[in-house]
Amino acid sequence: MSQFQLSMDPHDDVNHNVVNHNVVNHNVVNHNDDDEENDIENPGDLDFKEEERWGSMSERNMSSMKMPLLRKRTNTTSQIAVVGANSCPIESLDYEMIENDLFKQDWRSRKRVQIFQYVFLKWGLALLIGLATGLVGFFNNIAVENISGFKLLLTNKLMLEGSFFKAFLAFAGCNITFAAAAGVLCAYIAPAAAGSGIPEVKAYLNGVDAPSILAPSTLFVKIFGSVFGVSAGFVVGKEGPMVHTGACIANLLGQGGSRKYGLTWNWLRYFKNDRDRRDLITCGAAAGVAAAFRAPVGGVLFALEEAASWWRSALLWRTFFTTAVVAIVLRGFIQYCWTGKCGLFGQGGLIMYDVSKEVSSYGGYDILAVIFLGVVGGVLGAFYNYLIDKVLRTYSIINEKGPSFRVLLVIVISVLTTCCAFGLPWLAKCTPCPIDAGSKCPTVGEIGHYKRFQCPPGYYNDLASLFLTTNDDAIRNLFSNAIIREFQMSSLFIFFVAIYFLGIITYGIAVPAGLFIPVILGGSVYGRIVGRVFHSLSVLDTGLFSLLGAASFLGGTMRMTVSLCVILLELTNNLLLLPLVMIVLLISKTVADCFNHGVYDQILKLKGLPYLEAHAEAYMKHLVAGDAVSGPLVTFSGVERVETVVHALQSTGHNGFPVINEPPFSDTPELCGLVLRSHLLVLLKAKYFSHDSRLSGRDIRKKFSPFDFAKPGTGKGLKLEDITITEEEMNMYIDLHPITNASPYTVLETMSLAKAKILFRQIGLRHMCVVPKSQGRSPIVGILTRHDFMPEHILGLYPHMRQHK
Repeated sequence: MSQFQLSMDPHDDVNHNVVNHNVVNHNVVNHNDDDEENDIENPGDLDFKEEERWGSMSERNMSSMKMPLLRKRTNTTSQIAVVGANSCPIESLDYEMIENDLFKQDWRSRKRVQIFQYVFLKWGLALLIGLATGLVGFFNNIAVENISGFKLLLTNKLMLEGSFFKAFLAFAGCNITFAAAAGVLCAYIAPAAAGSGIPEVKAYLNGVDAPSILAPSTLFVKIFGSVFGVSAGFVVGKEGPMVHTGACIANLLGQGGSRKYGLTWNWLRYFKNDRDRRDLITCGAAAGVAAAFRAPVGGVLFALEEAASWWRSALLWRTFFTTAVVAIVLRGFIQYCWTGKCGLFGQGGLIMYDVSKEVSSYGGYDILAVIFLGVVGGVLGAFYNYLIDKVLRTYSIINEKGPSFRVLLVIVISVLTTCCAFGLPWLAKCTPCPIDAGSKCPTVGEIGHYKRFQCPPGYYNDLASLFLTTNDDAIRNLFSNAIIREFQMSSLFIFFVAIYFLGIITYGIAVPAGLFIPVILGGSVYGRIVGRVFHSLSVLDTGLFSLLGAASFLGGTMRMTVSLCVILLELTNNLLLLPLVMIVLLISKTVADCFNHGVYDQILKLKGLPYLEAHAEAYMKHLVAGDAVSGPLVTFSGVERVETVVHALQSTGHNGFPVINEPPFSDTPELCGLVLRSHLLVLLKAKYFSHDSRLSGRDIRKKFSPFDFAKPGTGKGLKLEDITITEEEMNMYIDLHPITNASPYTVLETMSLAKAKILFRQIGLRHMCVVPKSQGRSPIVGILTRHDFMPEHILGLYPHMRQHK
């Protein structure tokens, strides 16, 4: 084995850059010179050439990639990403239909009953995902309302008694305890549960498989960590984590349970493939949004616009059915809780900011105010994303030091948040209760608009009314039209600055944290400020300006339009605001796009997740598919020696190998197809060998079932270390034809790289074979994988292409 082989990362997902001296080296593209194609004819000269080329490539790539989150990676490709706080190897998912002899015979032999069972199970799983996600959403809300309610009632009681220091100790003690609990769960049990989880779900649906992002342990920590994190008073929401939770539930059901935890269901064997799991996880993501916002249509549109990379009408129906089930489940439990049997959980909790009673008429000055809000939201949203990027890079240095440092960071941020929430209201002046107050003033015990805090009887502290309450109730207060001037402008400015920056420094710590609520909260504050400024000219209620401010900030940070518009309308129950919400979202997104990308796209890039965009970069039009292929290539013959297969699996981490038929099995060398590593391991474990080189795969149906080759769940894959092969068996032969995908997607080496990338992404491939244009050469030039289309890789090979970006 050459030194070049040893330098490769064992988790490499691409099928090139490795020399296997037991196979024939075919003509490949050498990128030592930028645009020249050189055929490697002499394997003896290969080691030195490849070693020299790889060294220069590594230096160029390392200089072009400066990512603090990935600075400890051992290679310069996109096969390592940050999951939670750890750098982990990642692989691509395979959404292609495998068409080998075994699977084709299985589909031909299926009866109508089995096909009906498969279709029925699809809808049955959609029903189960909706039920489970609805139940989890209800549990999250009732838990947060009761835990936070207990903490706030205790603090308020001590404040009324004049025991200010005891009130602070109780408030801080509860916050730090809940924060530490969430941090310990995230840091020690499931680091992948930190953050919102939407970028990870988005990457998975794009075809990226990272360890533990959808594991049962992640689901457990996501649920309870989110409850503790929100109850601790952090400026976070439970809405983003609900998307991740729904995806985890769908994955748990779709993979047939969890063998590690003794939860397995054989009747779900039909779904042991990436394609069906992708559809289920899309339903789970939509169900998470529906459970978080009580917005079933918004959940479908969120999955369509933001989460899913592939969409079709059949998936639309199932997703809509799933979110409808979620809405029914939530509605049933909410009605039950209105009877007062859910503790402190009343009509609040599940976010529903009803502003349908507010006046929605508007004139010319209102349109100008809306345009101004859109511009402000775009600028603030872009700056918000910029600061989050810097904070995440800084936190990565702390997170790399170990779980204890992650928990310590959580506690530090909790102390800071607690001091702001309890200390800043002391800066506000006590305001006399309004004579026409629609609710009790000051509020005693129960939730309300007027918190007394340190004020004497008959007065209230407007800043405490925003800080010393749940985030959901603070948003309700800001959206309300019953209070117009009850919040002083100085208090609104203080609250906005605090929420804006607390939301930034909180995202990135080791707790499940959603961005929706901090953004809605911050946007509603400056929306109310703008409403107060335009109050003498506008006919819109101040509460509606808060809603439009929230929409502008959401558009500026997340860069979504259609789904956000529908979610906000379902949240507020006011269809008359549709034109204004559409305008403010379009303006804020357009303005923010002038500065940077959406927050989820930035996080994807920071974590190193190789997300494929729907469009090709401009410089890809100047390259062809053959330019992105590196060689030499590892190939197998149709009937191959066991030793050759084992050696290739040991020396590479590739997951796909071209199979080439050569004489006497064909007149000339021809591409037979592509065989997967996982399928080779199944054959090796079963010792499906023969003593001589001959076709022996006709009786494979008698020895194997198609489900033997089905993809296992998370962490259950067969490994080469689990297989013992004797010296005698090494000299035997193995027929690869029955398990070879005989119809892999192929492109000519002269196809533009931009066109190849769009094809690769739209079909959802893991491997794309590049074949020569001329006859008389090897039947395959190389293989393109997700890594080969990433800008870091291409610009590392061709630095001069940066001028075409």
